[in-house]
Amino acid sequence: MLYLVLFILSFTITYLIKNYAIKKSLVAEVNERSSHATPTPHGGGIAIALAWFIGLFYLYFYELIEPNLFYALLVGVVISLVSFFDDIYGLSPKVRLVTQSIVALGALVALGGFESLNFRIFTVENQAITNLFAFLLIVWYINLYNFLDGINGYAGSEAVFLSVAGFLLFGGVHFIVLTVAVLGFLFWNWNRAKIFMGDVGSTLIGYNVAIFTIYYANEQSENLWVWIILFGLFWFDATITLLRRKRNGEKLSQAHKKHAYQRLTQAGWSHYKVTNRSIFINCLLFAIVYFSQNIAVSFFAAIILLYSAIKFVDSKKNF
Repeated sequence: MLYLVLFILSFTITYLIKNYAIKKSLVAEVNERSSHATPTPHGGGIAIALAWFIGLFYLYFYELIEPNLFYALLVGVVISLVSFFDDIYGLSPKVRLVTQSIVALGALVALGGFESLNFRIFTVENQAITNLFAFLLIVWYINLYNFLDGINGYAGSEAVFLSVAGFLLFGGVHFIVLTVAVLGFLFWNWNRAKIFMGDVGSTLIGYNVAIFTIYYANEQSENLWVWIILFGLFWFDATITLLRRKRNGEKLSQAHKKHAYQRLTQAGWSHYKVTNRSIFINCLLFAIVYFSQNIAVSFFAAIILLYSAIKFVDSKKNF
């Protein structure tokens, strides 16, 4: 019953935000970074955030989630609020980065830090190094998820995939809560999007993925690589694009349309086709994790798959 209520809540709030934004002309204008052709309402991530945090409190009060995971995820309220104001007023990069840093520190305190980095052939247990790694991972995941939120259904379907994969691999009803919270929004964002997620949704989801990664890696060190593989479609594209732009001497703060999904749409692919192919790649990544008994083999197989996908995109549209 909880999940149905949260889905309906997310669905309804997204609908109301969409109508209100259209009435008040609060739409995302087309600019040099846009992958859409017409002005479209944004801020649908508010519905995701409200349904998510209501569900999260329900799980906590009925003892269906571990307290340290609950508190770490609850810190995400801060990133959601700041991103909400960023969507409206356009906050400076410095304010966003300071907020993200504070949130990352708060999350690590709630989780009790990041215990170890297991590289198979050696393990790093120095807390200064492991916590620095976790801090940077949280900040990077927040930003890269925002970077990859650009076409219909892309960011939303990624969130649903990660949530379902997390539930199948680790259990945890918090994954179902996130799934239904996103699905209510995704109904209005799929194919010909009637509303976009906005920073308030994308930064929160990126933050949640980072928290899941650290939390489950603390339970079992190899889980770090499980989550890195599952999230591979987004972090690989974002990281490769960043490195390529740096190599080309581009100003990294400048808006661009060079991510893989953007180049495919420039090559003539519809948003629907790009999103569907991304779901297919995600299914392959899940299969790699699920059926392989060796995490190192799984990681290298995933890297080969993701690199091949990038080369395919290069063949369609040069970087």
